Amino acid sequence: MTVQTKAVNGLEVAAAEDVGNILALEHVNVTVPDQALAAQFYIVGLGLTRDPYMMVGPENMWVNVGEQQFHLPTRSPQVVPGHVGLVVRDLEALKRRLERLRERLAGTRFAWAQEDGYVAVTCPWGNRFRAYARSERFPGMATGIPYVEFLVQPGTAAGIARFYKQVMEAPATVAKGNEGPVAHVSVGLHQSLRFRETGEPQPPFDGHHIAIYIANFSGPYGFFKERGLVMQDIAMNQFRFKEIVDARTGERLHELEHEVRSLRHPMWGRELVNRDPNQSIRGYARGADALRGAA
Repeated sequence: MTVQTKAVNGLEVAAAEDVGNILALEHVNVTVPDQALAAQFYIVGLGLTRDPYMMVGPENMWVNVGEQQFHLPTRSPQVVPGHVGLVVRDLEALKRRLERLRERLAGTRFAWAQEDGYVAVTCPWGNRFRAYARSERFPGMATGIPYVEFLVQPGTAAGIARFYKQVMEAPATVAKGNEGPVAHVSVGLHQSLRFRETGEPQPPFDGHHIAIYIANFSGPYGFFKERGLVMQDIAMNQFRFKEIVDARTGERLHELEHEVRSLRHPMWGRELVNRDPNQSIRGYARGADALRGAA
């Protein structure tokens, strides 16, 4: 009996070391109708960094946040049902920047408030964020996107977890939180996807998407191809799907467009430029323009 218990515990310890097939969540893509307002919010307010090398015109903006990005093409606004988690280096400085934006973003849906353990922020078009200070809650991340949480229909969390575990080959569990059951999907070392059940009615899917990198590319692709669920076939080392289905029954559980990239994609491991948003003309420190270390 003792030997069996040790073996089981050993497997649990080993399982905690598993990374899974989804190695990184690279970007969250939501369209915006006004690049100037987007720059005010993401660059001036949140203190993030416009990518200096890619998408520098008015038709799109890539915004660096640690090792992740927001992609913001110019079109009618898309809104993620849920919220995006952010880790920032200085919450107090973030609050000062957001307060200065109130007048500039008046008449939009922009808002912010200090909550218990995080700063809640809403963008001009309704996307919600929770900004946290660097801590052991998100180990290994000084700046970045540790998770994205999506609101889903009641009774779907277990099936969504099963989908990611069986189809995408990612560790996934279901927990009972105060706000309802939530599926947690492990992404690489320091990230996750969350799917929280809610009784609130949700708007129709508007086309927002996430980009992920996977090691076993052919396995998930074969699953979607066999069932006619590939929405964009393989090109430039990636494919796309949007239907999250029950792996056993095929029942559709949620819509979320996934840009699925192999590790041969030219953007895999690309080093992103991140500025220190606390730099200013008055308090300029030579050599401290860029954030260094763990982004």
